Order: sequence, then C-alpha cells, then structure tokens
Amino acid sequence: MIFVTGGTGLIGAHLLFELISLGKRVKALKRKTSNLQQVLKIFSFYSENPEKLFNQIEWVDGDMLDYFELEKLLAGTKEIYHCAAIVSFSKSEHKQMIHNNVEGTANLVNAALETGVKKFCHVSSVSALGTNQNGFIIDEQTNWVPGKKVTGYSHSKFFSEAEIWRGIEEGLDAVIVNPSIVLGPGNWEAGSSRLFKTIWDGMKFYTKGITGYVDVKDVVRAMVLLMDDKNFETCKNQRFILNAENMSYQELFSKIAEALEKPKPKLYASPILTEFAWRGAKLFGLFSKNQPPISRETSNAAHTKNLFDGSKISQSIDFNYLPVEQSIKQTANYLKKDMQNIGTK
Repeated sequence: MIFVTGGTGLIGAHLLFELISLGKRVKALKRKTSNLQQVLKIFSFYSENPEKLFNQIEWVDGDMLDYFELEKLLAGTKEIYHCAAIVSFSKSEHKQMIHNNVEGTANLVNAALETGVKKFCHVSSVSALGTNQNGFIIDEQTNWVPGKKVTGYSHSKFFSEAEIWRGIEEGLDAVIVNPSIVLGPGNWEAGSSRLFKTIWDGMKFYTKGITGYVDVKDVVRAMVLLMDDKNFETCKNQRFILNAENMSYQELFSKIAEALEKPKPKLYASPILTEFAWRGAKLFGLFSKNQPPISRETSNAAHTKNLFDGSKISQSIDFNYLPVEQSIKQTANYLKKDMQNIGTK
C-alpha cells in the first residue's frame, strides 16, 4: 500500500493519477472538508473515464498534527509520498504555516519509523535551499541562510526538510525532491495555475526577476522513478532539484500570453511600483476579509534573480525534462478548454 499526503493539491492530484494509472494501491489522506472535485477534474484532463480511476483511491480522513491517528492510518503501508504543505506568503499566517508544515512532517516521519515504512518521498522546494549570492547557480549543495528577506514559506520548507534528514539519521530511507515553480493545470484560482488565469484576464505588468520552472508531470514522474526499486537504493537519502529551465518573469508572461492568444504584458513594474502595490494591497486588506493579491514577499520575489541547476537527477537516472515552452502550451490549452466550456454553459 502507498500512502499519499496532499493529494488534493496540484502535485498530489497528478501523483495520484500517475500511481493509479500504474495499477498501484493507494491510500490518500484528506481533511473532512477537502474538495475532491478538483482532483476529479485534474483526472479528467488526462482520462476519458476519470471516475473509474478516481474511485480506486482509498480516501481517509485525518490530521497531520495527530501523531497517533497517523500511526494507525499507516498500518500496512510500504511507501509514503509526502506532498502536503500549507503555502502562504501572508505574514499573518507565517507562524501557523511553519508550525503545521514542520510538526506535520515530524509526525509523519516518526510514524513511518514506528510502523516500518520502507520508502519515503518528501516534496520539499527550492525555497529550502540558499539563494545565488554572488551570482552562483543554486544546486543541491547550496546552503540555506536565514535573513530578513527569507519568506515564511522558505522557513517552513527548510525546517520540514530538516525533519526528513533527522529521520534518515534515525534509520528512515527517503528521497527528497526540491521543485522550482511547478507549471500545470489545476485550480485556476490558486497556486501557479492562477498565473495562467491572471494573464487570461488581462495582466498588463511584468517584472525582470528570474527563477526556475518545471512541469508538474515531470515532478511526479521524477518522484515515481526515484522510488522505483531499480533506482531507490542508489538515490535514497539524497535531495534532487527539479528544474527544467530558468526564465525571467517577463519571458514567462509573454510565452503564456502567446499560448493563450492574449496581449502580452507591456508595462514594467519596477521595484518601487510593486512596493507601492503591496503596501496598498495590505491597506485594502485591513478593510476586506480576502487575502491581498500581492505581499511584501511576492513583491521581493518578483525582482529576485535565482538560477537553479536541475541536472543531478538526469545524471542519476534515465530522466529528461519537458521544455518549459511546451509545458506552457499544454497548460494553456487546458485553460482555454475550461474557459470555452464555461462560455457554453
């Protein structure tokens, strides 16, 4: 039995589709309030009979913060894919996010050790690595350095990953993947998928920051390959950056707009302009229950230039990345179909 956390997220839902398609027995953890329709929708992108595959998942209700419940749920589990994590760039949510992400991972590691889980795959992030100070390219050896500009999300991923390394020291066999920004079809109102919808709606501004990108199907394929018996023994107890290409936000936005057949963003949003934007959004947020669309952290990230080296996995196993431009076109096509379906209702 394979146990999956975070199955309702972008990576988790694609992972569930991949595992079920391979004929694996899967138990997926969810909250009682989780919306499974989004998972079914992602299945429908890739299958003509998504319900048949979806119904093969054994969904279980649980809480990552309840250790004893996790221990019970892991009975009979041989492999774990840990995709669950809260993602927030709102300062007011930092403390809770860090607590939940780190404590939840620690509980899962402890339960895995106690129940004798044989293989563990942890989805970390490039946010758990250091930045390219002095212009160096970031690889698996780049050390994370705390600082004022380090995001709360980065803190949560670094300390969550530290729990995996602690588990490895205590006898857990695990692999860690550190994806850059993950592109793919999902909830068009959340995460990286939201960027496609924002450009569809007519985004006019761009920034000149640089970061890395990888297709969600590549992330899932890498995870499954690393956990395969033929690769696991040589790859275990290591981390692997998953990054297909580094690209400026300006280039990314232009390619997405082109794929969606929408106008390209033409106005440069300078650091001063985005600082005014996040301050204004914060002020507006005081009078609204909704989270501001931009924060200090996302504003800083928009102008940061980080270059990632994702070649280690291709040197370790038989693996090649999908070009980012192709990933953009595929994701854009799914969004266009969704928008057409909405328009015909």
